[in-house]
Parts: sequence; C-alpha cells; structure tokens
Amino acid sequence: MLKRVAISDVELGMFVHKMEGSWLNHPFWKSRFLLDDPANLQHLKSSDLTGVIIDTSRGRDMTPAPPASAPPGAPAKPGAKTPAKTPDGAPPQPVEMSALSRHRERPAAPVPGPSRRVAALRSRQSVDLESTAPVSMQAEMGAAKIVAEKAQQAVSKAFLDARLGHALDVGAVEPVVKDIFASIQRNAHAFSGLMRCKLNNEFVYRHALSVSALMVSLARKMDLPPEDIHEAGLAGLFLDIGTNMLLQDLAPPNGDFRNVGAEIWQQHVKFGVTALEGVGGIPQSVIEACLQHHERMDGGGFPGAVDGDAISQLGRMAAICDTFDYLLTDSTAAKALDPAAAIVQIKEMHGAFDPDILASFIDSVGIHPVGSFVRLRSERLAMVIDQNAEDPGKPVVRSFFSLASRQRTTPRTIELAGCEGADEILGAADLTGLVLPEEAQLRELIFLSTGSPGH
Repeated sequence: MLKRVAISDVELGMFVHKMEGSWLNHPFWKSRFLLDDPANLQHLKSSDLTGVIIDTSRGRDMTPAPPASAPPGAPAKPGAKTPAKTPDGAPPQPVEMSALSRHRERPAAPVPGPSRRVAALRSRQSVDLESTAPVSMQAEMGAAKIVAEKAQQAVSKAFLDARLGHALDVGAVEPVVKDIFASIQRNAHAFSGLMRCKLNNEFVYRHALSVSALMVSLARKMDLPPEDIHEAGLAGLFLDIGTNMLLQDLAPPNGDFRNVGAEIWQQHVKFGVTALEGVGGIPQSVIEACLQHHERMDGGGFPGAVDGDAISQLGRMAAICDTFDYLLTDSTAAKALDPAAAIVQIKEMHGAFDPDILASFIDSVGIHPVGSFVRLRSERLAMVIDQNAEDPGKPVVRSFFSLASRQRTTPRTIELAGCEGADEILGAADLTGLVLPEEAQLRELIFLSTGSPGH
C-alpha cells in the first residue's frame, strides 16, 4: 500500500517509493530504497523534499500517534469543553503529547512552489549569482544548483509552449544563458558537472541545459565575442525543442525520443526550426544551429546532408556538444559512456566534426572530463571532480575504492597536480564486478558530496 508521509514523520525501516520535490532537492542516488541507515534518514530529514511516498508492503508503516490521555476531571464526551479548573480548584495540568502528535495537530504546510525552492537553495549559498569572480568547485556548487533550478523552470515552460503551439517567450529564456555564463565564469566545470552527474527523470530538459553549458564553455575557449557566446548558449537550449512536437503518446523513456526510432526522431529538427522561425527576434545563427546540429562535415548527417563550409560555425559547434552529451546517456542503441570514453569515441568519428572546433571542445572539457572514472597509480579508483587549467592531465579527483583491498574507502579529494608525482592517472577505471552502485548513481553520489562542507 502506498502512503504519503511528511519528511518530519519518516522513520527507519520505511521503504521509500517516491520522493516529492525537485531532483535538485536531495542527494540520493536511488529513487526507491529501504531506509535502513540512520545517516540516510538524517540526510532525508534535512533535505528540501516536502514528503515521500512509502510502500507499506515493503517496509514499516507510520507509527500511530499515541492517544492523548485526558486530565483528571475532563469530560468523557468527545467535543465537550474542558473545565477551567480541576475539582480541587487548581488549574489543569497540560497534557503531555509526543512531538509526532503535536506535529500532526498543526495544519499541513503548503507544498513549496519552484520560487520557494530557489529561495531555500539561495539562502544556503554565499556566492553572488551576479558575480563573475572565480571561486572553487565546492563554493560554486550551491550557486550552480540555484541556476539549474531556475533554468529548468524556464526551459520546461518553453518546451511546453512549443508543444501546445503557443508563442515562445524568448525573453524568459534568455536570462538562463546569462546565469549559466556567469556560473561558468566563476567555475568552468561546476554547472556542466552538475548536469553530467545528477540523475533526474526529465532527460530532455537536462540535455538542453547541459548542451547550453557546453556551448558556452566551447565559445569561451574559442575566444568568441560576448554576443556570439550568448547565441551559442541560446542555441544549446533550443536544439531539441522540436522533440516536444513529436507524438507524445509514444511516451519514450525519460522523454528521450532517440528510443522511438530514427524515422520519427529525426523529425524534431524541422519541427523545432518551424517553431523558432515563428517567434521572431531569435538570431538567424541560432535557428541555423538548430537546423544543422545533426549535420556532419562529410555530408553524412540530416536533415539536409550538407557538408563542410555549408554548415555554420554555430552548427558545427552544436554537432559536437549535442553528440557528446547524448553519448553520456543510455539509449536503445547503446549504453551510456564514461565521459572520457565519449571523448575517445568522438575523436574516432572521422570526418564527422570540424577538427579545429573539436580540439577546442576537448580543451574546454578536459582529457578526462568531470564525471570520468579513473584508475590511479596508488591502486585506487577515483572520479574526476574538477579540472586543472595549467595541466589538463592532472585534474582534481575523488577516490572511493581500493583495488588492493577490493573495498570501498572513505572518499578523499586529491589534487593530482599537487602530488609531486606521488600519484597519477593510469587510465580509465573498470568497475565491472566491483560491489558498487550503478555507474550513473555512483557518479551522482560522489559529485554532489564534493559540494558539502568538510568534504
């Protein structure tokens, strides 16, 4: 039996069936699990979730509130008024009630809307969202979550408007690019890392935000002027807006229309361009990028099979950023790749991408992008959590497993550039056969822990 429980009433032994709230509001890498760890209970109670749905057939039910005992001399009939004084003339003593009972007697608090969630996140971070001054990955994580929360709301509305045939409010979406740009200026990898490592059930929106951030980072690496950087970020948001005009009754997993077959999926390009052309005020370069983001330099793409210089600069950039992010997600055709493996695969797609822009892209994300699992010379496995601009081969990693003992270890952040040769990356980590969470869940768990104080 499924039952809603307020966060304050969650207890050990309950089976969490669903968590109520945004995907940014909690640190858990499972959506359904038995709550048997006191630490997880504390994390759940301190999260921004409004409640959870529990499955009482797979775990314990709520503890019934103890009945309140009436004070001496109280009337037995329900609803009768309590006398002002006891028979001996003394004032009545207050009835002791458990914290659980007191909580249940209060009116239920209204479910916070998106603006309240953003305000809650904002109150816990100290980075000025208007600032572009460089900060650490840990410092930017809180700000990146706020930016992502606001951005997802704006992009979700834009995609819904497109589905319903309404005019797009470009003015409401453009600030998203500004916020992402500011976040990337403060820390080049926090926002992209969050998009890459945070699980959620709204693939199409996460993909839009991720590609927008990749486009902004790439444009900065290419030293494009500010206006072109803004258009690159805007194009990233709108590349796949046409997916919301495909047949919605197909209900592809997580909204990923690659899973419904190429013939249907490829229609999203022209649908999206038609929607953008009807808005007015959107730069032609953005519309061209949306039209060309599946074209290839050798003419092997769609929808026009154009090649070489016939593809705009923004279109060539979009082809790389869009492909990279898609390689990081599961589809019916292939399993999600590790970010470092995705870089290798893109480099092996000979003739598909502009080689100069591809080189700039790799410089922007790193040889081992954030989220890559690596094997260290110290016989530990670790995940890349930040880059080192001076030496891309020595990023910041977070170790989590010892190959020597074949056991998990307490996560530890290691700046390989500061190891003075004591440790280094030997190659990609092979997690096969190890007692670890599924890769995507492990990636989220490790990355989000880097934003916690003391980590």
